[in-house]
Amino acid sequence: MAQSFASYSRVVAWLKILLPLSALALLSTLFLFSKSIDPEQSIPFADVDVKQLAKEPRITAPEFSGMTADGAAITISASSAKTDPTKLDDATIDRLTANFQTPDGAEVIAQADQGAIEDARIARLEGDVHIETSSGYRISTDELVSDLDKTLITSDGPVVATGPLGQIEAGKMVVNLENQTGTSMLVFKNGIKVLYEPTNQ
Repeated sequence: MAQSFASYSRVVAWLKILLPLSALALLSTLFLFSKSIDPEQSIPFADVDVKQLAKEPRITAPEFSGMTADGAAITISASSAKTDPTKLDDATIDRLTANFQTPDGAEVIAQADQGAIEDARIARLEGDVHIETSSGYRISTDELVSDLDKTLITSDGPVVATGPLGQIEAGKMVVNLENQTGTSMLVFKNGIKVLYEPTNQ
């Protein structure tokens, strides 16, 4: 019994020496193999130009909601927006989505690579604009303009649409409310070509 106690004491005594030495060895490897830090070097994953950000402040993930005078609800969201310091009613927007809901329940959703708010009353969508309507139309155009104080959406150039009638090509597209009934109307104008596909009905 006395012999086993003596051997146990020797093990404990050796562990008191070996364990602190092992800890010191581990700590030394941290200093030996660690890389030197350059305080002038930017954070690797921070792809932000701070000086440019200070000159041109941006709003990340903005969202604008409002109601037109004739009762349509408008929601505009984007990845970022930048205002003009000299004209706060104007803003440029990147990768935006505009949602229009008319009083009669119709819905128009438009997406674009970029756009702008002009005079706080006009939304302009530019660059590969895609539109979907609740009536079943998918429309492509280069530029779309919408009033923010009344229901009026207009394409500034030719459009290509697919829907219940088939494929439609036109020089212009307009969405507005019919004055007498308040019903929303999707109208194609200027050199309309229709490829009728009865299977779409």
